[in-house]
Amino acid sequence: MKNIISYLLILMGGSIAIYANATEKQNVMLLIIGIVTLMIGIYGLNRKLSSKSVEASKTHNQEEEE
Repeated sequence: MKNIISYLLILMGGSIAIYANATEKQNVMLLIIGIVTLMIGIYGLNRKLSSKSVEASKTHNQEEEE
């Protein structure tokens, strides 16, 4: 459920930022709101992703040594 919210925030933030930048008279406040919304969505999604496991790191390091 949280991932869906994060994806929606990313989509909304990107859309708002593009809309604010596409108009002839650029609205700076709308652009800032879009970028902040985009960054909140990216942060929320990144927080839920797990980091690489220790086993995967060891395997990767062993492959590089060979």
